[in-house]
Amino acid sequence: MLKIGEEKPGVLTKSPRERNGNAHPDGAGPSPAPSSVWQRRLPAWMYDSLELLLTNRGIGWKFGVGMHVPKEHRSLERSAFLSATLASCLQSFLVVDACESFIKIVPGVKSPEGGTIFRPELPIPQRYILSTAVHVATGSAIGAGFEMCYDLASLVGVGLLSNEPSSWPPVMDHPWLSDSLHVFWAKRWHQLVRETFFVFGGFFGGLIAGNIGTVFGTFIGSGLFHECGAYGLGRGFDPHVIFFFALQAPLLILERVWTRTTGHRVKGICGRLWVYFCIVILAQPLVDSWHRRGFGGGYIVDPRMSPTRLLLIPFLRWFTELLGLHSVSALLG
Repeated sequence: MLKIGEEKPGVLTKSPRERNGNAHPDGAGPSPAPSSVWQRRLPAWMYDSLELLLTNRGIGWKFGVGMHVPKEHRSLERSAFLSATLASCLQSFLVVDACESFIKIVPGVKSPEGGTIFRPELPIPQRYILSTAVHVATGSAIGAGFEMCYDLASLVGVGLLSNEPSSWPPVMDHPWLSDSLHVFWAKRWHQLVRETFFVFGGFFGGLIAGNIGTVFGTFIGSGLFHECGAYGLGRGFDPHVIFFFALQAPLLILERVWTRTTGHRVKGICGRLWVYFCIVILAQPLVDSWHRRGFGGGYIVDPRMSPTRLLLIPFLRWFTELLGLHSVSALLG
């Protein structure tokens, strides 16, 4: 594992001028500014080991070359960066809280024992409207949860550990704006465990079937990774999770075939509808698998700290009672 610009651990690649004997007068060459006070305080081997252990996207390391890093939209001035990150963290918290609060009012789904998002007692149109709403709320809570936790880590890194703001670029790149599955999975969704999926699946798939095997292996590795997490709920093994992620490989290959056949890549409004179909419709059995095993039964936000449960839901309950919508009020209760 080498950093970008290293030829071996701790040894920077020499420039052509240095290789020809025209080295810096003091023999050391200009050294880059340290990214934090901890880099100055800790031995280089310890700092590099901790950085390698804790990095996910491999930013600044050779194994992270080619990883998409979202464009920074915050000021890199320290105080402004911290203020913007705190605001982003609070916004993500409110999204997580609202989505979780909605999920908690759906019968069955809200219990630790679990329940299906496809409520059999409802007529078909309402059944799938509800399942889609729960699915979108679940995905939104997961995405906002990633951003909230990453923002908290950014606040600690920049505010307490004196990291440079530039070392904490955004973790998400507006995934709802994706106009192809390739853009969604390779750029706009978080890339925190891409290397993990490649190591446990893509590498072996590539040995077996080349580039196509790498794609299939990476997504099968992703499915196994997610299912192992769900298996820890103690409710058995469900192949729906692995199937959804493995399905992404042929769908991505289908996009490539479309591009080569038509000469136009998947994009625009049709591409966005295609992404929504694959992620919002085809992924519902995945989310149903999680909720049937109690995924929605635990609390992310303590009800005593929930703005939605303390303010919004009581207001909606009062308002629906005022309108005579007693069944809706009872559901909110």
